[in-house]
Amino acid sequence: MSERFTVSLEAELAQQFDEFIQRKGGSNRSEAVRDLIREALAREQLDRDPDVNCLGVLTYLYNHHERELSKRLTEAHHAHHDLTVTTLHMHLDHDHCLEAVLLKGPGSQIESFGDAVMARPGIRHGRLHKIPAPSGSDEHGHSHSHGHWRPHDHEHDDEHGHEHD
Repeated sequence: MSERFTVSLEAELAQQFDEFIQRKGGSNRSEAVRDLIREALAREQLDRDPDVNCLGVLTYLYNHHERELSKRLTEAHHAHHDLTVTTLHMHLDHDHCLEAVLLKGPGSQIESFGDAVMARPGIRHGRLHKIPAPSGSDEHGHSHSHGHWRPHDHEHDDEHGHEHD
């Protein structure tokens, strides 16, 4: 069910908003306003309750030759296995790797984990993006059965000597 309301904008602000929508690939003002409201409410929820159940994406670029960094990162992930859903590891060149880590858990714990990883010597760039998890996402709310694929359900060493579980 939708509720309609009217918003009045100065001509210059309306023009800037239309340009913003176009740059973002949006289709209309209504959808853009809905997106902005959802984003503001999510931010406010995270500010109000730092321990709200969240979903996070932590990305970072690092030099895998940095002294024992790969080993320390693996140990950090194991120490926070309750937050880490999966990790995507990409070899960029001979020296650099990119990892993207999907996280799920209390927002403050996700934030602390992300900060600790990004503060490690050898991490070149890092960013954490987190959003509140939808209600009930801590339990599977659907009835069909399916397997969950986790790429690191087995132990192996890659060509750089990284050990993964």
